[in-house]
Amino acid sequence: MWVSPEDVLLAGALWITERANPYFILQKRKGHGDGGGGLAGLLVGTLDVVLDSSARMAPYRILYQTPDSLVYWIIAHGTSRKEITEHWEWLEHNLLQTLSIFENENDITTFVKGKVQGIIAEYNKNHDVKDDDDTDKFKEASAKFRKLFGMPEEEKLVNYYSCSYWKGKVPRQGWLYLSINHLCFYSYLLGKEVKLVVRWADITQLEKSATLLLPDVIKVSTRTNEHVFSVFLNINETFKLAEQLANIAMRQLLDNKGFEQDRSLPKLKKKSPKKVSALKRDLDARAKSERYRALFRLPKDEKLDGHTDCTLWTPFNKMHILGQMFVSTNYICFTSKEETLCSLIIPLREVTIVEKADSSSVLPSPLSISTKNRMTFLFANLKDRDFLVQRISDFLQQTTSKIYLERELTGSLNSSDDEVYSQHGSLLSSSPQHSLGSEGERTFNLNDSSVPTATQALMTMYRRRSPEEFNPKLAKEFLKEQAWKNHFTEFGQGVCMYRTEKTKELVLKGIPESMRGELWLLFSGAINEMATHPGYYEDLVEKSMGKYNLATEEIERDLHRSLPEHPAFQNEMGIAALRRVLTAYAFRNPNIGYCQAMNIVTSVLLLYAKEEEAFWLLVALCERMLPDYYNTRVVGALVDQGVFEELAREYVPELYDCMQDLGVISTISLSWFLTLFLSVMPFESAVVVVDCFFYDGIKVIFQLALSVLHANIHQLLNCKDDGEAMTVLGRYLDSVTNKDSTLPPIPHLHSLLTDNGEPHPEVDIFKLVRGSYEKFGSIRSDVIEQMRFKQRLRVIQTIEDTTKRNVVRTIVTETAFSIDELEELYVLFKAEHLTSCYWGGSSNPTERHDPSLPYLEQYRIDVEQFKGLFNLLFPWANGAHSDPLAVHFFRLLDQNGDALINFREFINGLGVLCHGDLTEKLKLLYKMHVLPEISHEQEEPDSAFEATQYFFEDITPETSIVKKLNTPDYRHYLKLWNQETKPKEENTKELPKLNQTQFIELCKTLYSMFSEDAAEQELYHATATVTSLLLEMGEVGKLFSSFSRKDHNMEVKSQPKNEELPPMHDIKLEDSSPKDTGTSSAMLISDDETKDDTSMSSYSVLSAGSHELDEKLQCEDIAEDTVLVRSDNGSGLPHSTSIDKDWAITFEQFLASVLTEQALVHYFEKPVEVAARITNAKNVRKVGRPTLSTSDYEISLSG
Repeated sequence: MWVSPEDVLLAGALWITERANPYFILQKRKGHGDGGGGLAGLLVGTLDVVLDSSARMAPYRILYQTPDSLVYWIIAHGTSRKEITEHWEWLEHNLLQTLSIFENENDITTFVKGKVQGIIAEYNKNHDVKDDDDTDKFKEASAKFRKLFGMPEEEKLVNYYSCSYWKGKVPRQGWLYLSINHLCFYSYLLGKEVKLVVRWADITQLEKSATLLLPDVIKVSTRTNEHVFSVFLNINETFKLAEQLANIAMRQLLDNKGFEQDRSLPKLKKKSPKKVSALKRDLDARAKSERYRALFRLPKDEKLDGHTDCTLWTPFNKMHILGQMFVSTNYICFTSKEETLCSLIIPLREVTIVEKADSSSVLPSPLSISTKNRMTFLFANLKDRDFLVQRISDFLQQTTSKIYLERELTGSLNSSDDEVYSQHGSLLSSSPQHSLGSEGERTFNLNDSSVPTATQALMTMYRRRSPEEFNPKLAKEFLKEQAWKNHFTEFGQGVCMYRTEKTKELVLKGIPESMRGELWLLFSGAINEMATHPGYYEDLVEKSMGKYNLATEEIERDLHRSLPEHPAFQNEMGIAALRRVLTAYAFRNPNIGYCQAMNIVTSVLLLYAKEEEAFWLLVALCERMLPDYYNTRVVGALVDQGVFEELAREYVPELYDCMQDLGVISTISLSWFLTLFLSVMPFESAVVVVDCFFYDGIKVIFQLALSVLHANIHQLLNCKDDGEAMTVLGRYLDSVTNKDSTLPPIPHLHSLLTDNGEPHPEVDIFKLVRGSYEKFGSIRSDVIEQMRFKQRLRVIQTIEDTTKRNVVRTIVTETAFSIDELEELYVLFKAEHLTSCYWGGSSNPTERHDPSLPYLEQYRIDVEQFKGLFNLLFPWANGAHSDPLAVHFFRLLDQNGDALINFREFINGLGVLCHGDLTEKLKLLYKMHVLPEISHEQEEPDSAFEATQYFFEDITPETSIVKKLNTPDYRHYLKLWNQETKPKEENTKELPKLNQTQFIELCKTLYSMFSEDAAEQELYHATATVTSLLLEMGEVGKLFSSFSRKDHNMEVKSQPKNEELPPMHDIKLEDSSPKDTGTSSAMLISDDETKDDTSMSSYSVLSAGSHELDEKLQCEDIAEDTVLVRSDNGSGLPHSTSIDKDWAITFEQFLASVLTEQALVHYFEKPVEVAARITNAKNVRKVGRPTLSTSDYEISLSG
């Protein structure tokens, strides 16, 4: 390729000049090609790999030099001699003559450089090369990566690092390439080459560790191998990126959104350093945005724009606090350097004024931000204040236009703009009670639509006061409310409140009943999503009500199991609200739909929040705070269960081994985490846990779980089995009380079910929570995230292994393959599916992979991937005809016609070819060719229907009952059982006839099938004999058909178009068939039995041996008594392209003809060794896709 001219000082070092003229030199790198260059060449090759990642990419180059200058300019390089020679010849033909007319050397240099840059620009324009941010060096590394590992253009390299790979006990210095879907390593040392390719989706463990000998090591484990890399220049960056890419791969295995995310990686707006690839910068931006969203509980589509150090004036303690300001598209956030000191979230929708204040020595570069609720925030010590103000102004402008648009859309819903802001802006009511309608009255906010949504929290309607009007508990509750009101006065109210250590203290003391819902909204960040989506919930309710699916069925089943002990859910109003919220969420997020435990959590949310608020709290829980908890496989909860085990090993080591032996941790933690202790603790105590959870996140649940174990350490150590341990923990949790609660005691179901032993002494919930912060408060959220990543790899790969085992177990009884073979085949099948998802196929990856489907349906492949597997595994795949054959085979296996096949269908097809008897194989071959063509004119419906009827018939007769379990119609099963009771001959006899076009395709298939067989010539001869015999049978059958026509009177209605088909002489048929009259007469009888077969009518065929080629044939299709009629008018067609509608053969004729040739019988009867094919397929997949021919790829591969 042509490159932008760069100067080279030592043109001779490590290069050999091969061709030269006065202006240009063509050079080859030492150590490249067949010669090898001896020891010098080996050393050069080694140096290239170790020192310069891109040097080995271009073994050839062309330099430009003026006769009197010492400086050379590199103007082109190439990976093969062919490529560089083309460039050289172009220079000789187009530039040499022109250069000789210049007098000044500087003019020549300017002209050459300009010409080369012009060629590059023209190439980029013609090939639509986009101007991206990647440096030339990175582009070279990308090209080298694709060339070395056979990767296509779609596989994007993210970054590459120098490191050592430990192969055995020997370290190999080389380069680690991290791409979107693969981790690859390449090393070339003294003639020994090492290549490693690992798919991110196959990694089961990725960890950074240190040993005495190797201080920094990255260990990558798959199911079969462990790879160790060391000697990194920047191990933290490498590991972080590897972790992020593995995480993306796990997300892809978990659901389809991963694939969509990869195709829409965020682009940075600000200029970034050009040392790394654009993709690496985009991934870094994504990681920073994720951390930013988690830190401030922001909506999941919020993208961080940038952050800067600054100070914030805090009026409550009259100090300038040092910290960082974060700016994103809709928010300005601040967090102090000292983590718990202060944090702040300012939504831009609340901002009224942003202004630069006057600088002073005390307050350099200040920035003042005012909000609608009359709060002003003063930031100072901003490095690039002008740029920051400009960015904020840009975002403010976008926010304002969004608000105006929303107002226009919801104008009919909200009477004035002020109401929108009073509704969402002043979040917390100054009075302790909600402003309600008359007590107990059911009021609805209709919003100009017929969708009723309750306007108050259910708790306010069902709060039963104690008989005495004022008691100590109510006094304590009143004091709590006053404390919060004082806090709002001092620290601000609503979403822009200063959040400090004091806020946390108040939360730990318990949130007052009347403020609980609104503070949950604030701390969880749900307030932001609700404010930016007015009317969204009502719309969802309207759309989802009255719709029925699996999720709604499960919701209906669980509605009356949700806090049945609470009066709010003992009547239709509470149940209806719960139904609306859960159904609306199931429609918002079909990936989750509905999962058990969501009903318990949602019912508690409804007690303290209005219906719409409860919906947004549920959104925050399921999508941000408890990621992946509530999907079909509760992956998030299983991940956190693993994290909890790790934490238990670290914090209560004396208990850990005992708990593992009893298997208790996995049993207890799932219910604790999924319901946030709501299902295992008395209600009034559990809501205190929920208070802390909304404020501090998942770490609260881990801390509390460890505290519960720690408090029961001695009893647990004495337990004999898991049942006893569960009883100990159950009784302890039942005894957790909330003495401050003003609610009447609600009987707790769990406590009603426990044994009649001595009750556990009461445990105060506030002491338990405070104790958990004191003992285990050191657990950090970022450490939990790190541990979650490690566990996510383990959990998802375990799920994948379970899926594989279940699939294999389901179909092992239906096939002759062993379990090991099926597992190997499943791995290949899944790999092909994933490859197509990475690099595109003819169908959408989201259609092919749906983890919510039954095991057998989760991975499916389309025809393009099937072709690849067909060529590697199927014994009939030989020669140029294997692709069309694969397409025929695929269509036969694709029973439901969705252009995708699952693993069972794939195995059924392969099983016949590898383990079927002669008749089954021939029947399969016949059925593949009797399929109606899709691409031609519309087929007549009767015959097409009849053909498909037999494509659904079982390939392996012994499995026909099990074969198509996903068909819901019971009549299909009856039909299959009915077919099983019939004699086998009748089934084969009823197969549609093969017309002449299809017969020619069958002949081509047979001829290409034997191209690599030892008895190739013998098989060719046998095939020629069989095809000649079948041609004659077709002719005899045609004569018989013409006799039978005389007994029918049919009207000709249509004249199909003549089809051009390949002439018969392409197939070398030898007329050596035995003229056996016995056979012929037998075939006549067979033809007679099926003469009324409707399939005869729908084929337009080519007749090569017809005796009546001078007449056109016309056909008509009317039900079963269809016949073929000859037209007496019209001119004849040429011999080789005549279309003979009468010519056809049956399966019995085909089978009987093949049985006459021993060579063919032996070929179809011999068993196929599938293990060798699987091994070969795995090796081919390991090496990667070959992208160059052998002659082009001259780098010697060894080792």
